[in-house]
Amino acid sequence: MLQNFARKHKLPIDSIVFDFQAMPNGDETVFKTKPPDGAFCDGIFMEGCRFDFDAMKLTESAPKVLYTDAPTFWFKPTTVDKRDSFPHYLCPIYRTAERRGVLATTGHSSNFVINITIPSDEPENHWIKRGVAGLLSLSY
Repeated sequence: MLQNFARKHKLPIDSIVFDFQAMPNGDETVFKTKPPDGAFCDGIFMEGCRFDFDAMKLTESAPKVLYTDAPTFWFKPTTVDKRDSFPHYLCPIYRTAERRGVLATTGHSSNFVINITIPSDEPENHWIKRGVAGLLSLSY
């Protein structure tokens, strides 16, 4: 996606990054068509918190609820200087709930996928202490 965006707009690839936008629940017909740039990503689960769709930000988990659905995220390619600035938590996304894997040559675990920015009123340390992460697959 980043490479296609860079080619489309004739920009250097190393200046292109993802911006992440949490999409509101409701009109699901929006997701049936492709966005102008980037892609919609659905199916992420949140561990250690939940997403408040009314306030469009992270909030505390409900008692005894381990996993909740995350919103659909729009992975929007943009340039570094045009990235949105808002209070957020830089949330790691993992393939599985184990959060471990073989260390790859990149220095990341083979289970790690990407960090995404999720709106939050709390400081990042608040969510780190709770072990908040996004998961693409749950182990039952």
